[in-house]
Amino acid sequence: MIADQLPALQIVIPMLAAPLCVLVKRSNACWAIALVANVLVVINAFALLHQVRTDGVIRYALGGWAAPTGIEYYVDTMNAIMLLLVSFISCVTLVFAYTSVKKTVVTGKHYLFYAAWMLCLTGLLGISITGDAFNVFVFLEISSLATYMLLAFGSDRRALTASFRYLIMGSVGASFILIGIGFLYAATGALNMVDLAQRIPDAESQRAVLVAFSFLTIGLMIKAAVFPLHGWLANAYQHAPIAVTAFLAGTATKVSLYVLLRFFFSIFGPNYSFGAMLLNVVLLPAAIVGFLLLSLVAIFQTDLRRMLAYSSVAQIGYIVAAFCLATQSGLTAGIVHIINHGIIKTALFMSVGCIIYRVGHAHIGSLDNLMKKMPLTVTAFIISGLGLIGVPLTVGFISKFSLIGASLERGWWMVGALVLVSSLFAIVYVGRVVEIMVFRSSRTDTPEPTGMREAPMSMLVPMYVLIGISLWFGISGSTTLSVASEAAAALLGGYQ
Repeated sequence: MIADQLPALQIVIPMLAAPLCVLVKRSNACWAIALVANVLVVINAFALLHQVRTDGVIRYALGGWAAPTGIEYYVDTMNAIMLLLVSFISCVTLVFAYTSVKKTVVTGKHYLFYAAWMLCLTGLLGISITGDAFNVFVFLEISSLATYMLLAFGSDRRALTASFRYLIMGSVGASFILIGIGFLYAATGALNMVDLAQRIPDAESQRAVLVAFSFLTIGLMIKAAVFPLHGWLANAYQHAPIAVTAFLAGTATKVSLYVLLRFFFSIFGPNYSFGAMLLNVVLLPAAIVGFLLLSLVAIFQTDLRRMLAYSSVAQIGYIVAAFCLATQSGLTAGIVHIINHGIIKTALFMSVGCIIYRVGHAHIGSLDNLMKKMPLTVTAFIISGLGLIGVPLTVGFISKFSLIGASLERGWWMVGALVLVSSLFAIVYVGRVVEIMVFRSSRTDTPEPTGMREAPMSMLVPMYVLIGISLWFGISGSTTLSVASEAAAALLGGYQ
């Protein structure tokens, strides 16, 4: 039955779409192929989430070879959430990309752009679904190589430099992850994640396990852009095609955070990671400094994309701080914020993309009185910005309220207080942009350009779809909290 093959189809569909785009080469046809494949993957991911919540964990043996001999796809609630989040954000952003790509990417390279997009999606989905540690690295490299290519499509020459810088940092992070997985194999003789979780406590060489733990920590911090290993992110987000930035902001770092969760909670276990190894002693200070300092840095940025990039590092800090609580309520808050921030930040970058499409740049100081010229775009930015701050009735409020509550439950009241301080910084950098766009008149005597109008509907509609979802999740917080709580319970319960 086809229902039994859903885990494999999640990877096969986008993987086949990539070479098909290369063969077809026509821009519109390649976009249609990518979109159809993406829609099928979204439906497939939704079916997997429903199946997992109804029937329990799915363990799919590739080629009929059972683990640990063969490679296994393992799907629980946490996996299924990531599969649906990544595929849905990719699908909505692909609709947005139809118009924006025509303006930012050379026409003759559109087919390569969509092929790289499908390969990146394949890698991100593969990381999320595989139950084999070495396959995490394989899919990580697939997504990374495709990402380097997507970044390089930017019209600004600095996109090549940003891509190269990301390539260097990404390769270092991937090398650390590969070495860590190698040490795990040397210590346990296994690569299947379920087997690893069972064998690590009884491994003969606990020193090799410790080395693996250390290398994986550093590698995943680089890939997830956790402060202070976030140096690649700002330039990558600023100079890439805006559709790519929106896609990556909502998916790439979130998948890396998922891998961090999977290794430190499911494989090593919370008692080892946060008990024996005191991982929170390393991660919690980095997370707190990250969401405080980078929120402060965002205030002084002059480019919207760069401001939102530093904001992303700060938001990642919230998520990592929630993980460090190592409780079900803390994990629930972190997982909810992965979902919510993915939606908010994608919508924010889409609004910036609409501005760039019409205005030609994203320099904050030159966006005087933009509300009169592009009311729908500015309204979208304001609503998403309120979500980023954490105003009640937005998804950001659900996330931060959950995080503060989990911190107080653990007795870490200082963490909750610092989250509130960081939110005040967010009010400043979002409010500064809103003040310029809405209230500030032009400061020059030069007549304002005529003919300014909204971006095309193909860019506005997907942006407002995400905003509508974010408002719904903000008003009905139980929708995401219930699923996230199930995922947190599964992570703390270990592999089944």
